[in-house]
Amino acid sequence: MSIPDRRAELFRMEEARRQTQCQFDMIDRQIMRRMTAIIPQLTPKCAGYRRGRGLEPAMFLERYRANLAAITLERQHEIDPLSRKLARQDAAIEALRARPPPDLMRA
Repeated sequence: MSIPDRRAELFRMEEARRQTQCQFDMIDRQIMRRMTAIIPQLTPKCAGYRRGRGLEPAMFLERYRANLAAITLERQHEIDPLSRKLARQDAAIEALRARPPPDLMRA
């Protein structure tokens, strides 16, 4: 493979990895958007809850984490394949970069 061909292949592989990362980031943003919408529901409904005090931080975090885990679990069938694909793409890009230049292979 000549140097220009190799550069073109590396560019193509890096572009495919960027697109996969964009899909992964989009899922992450969608999860965060849903969590942002759920936050008001995590606070108590009653205005006089425990003499005007807000929700205990530990209880709020517990509810937040439980909801985040549930939403993430719903999208796990999309997250897992994308994670594996990103790992494969990273390995392929590193392997291509690690190969010696074509002119050194002839010597």
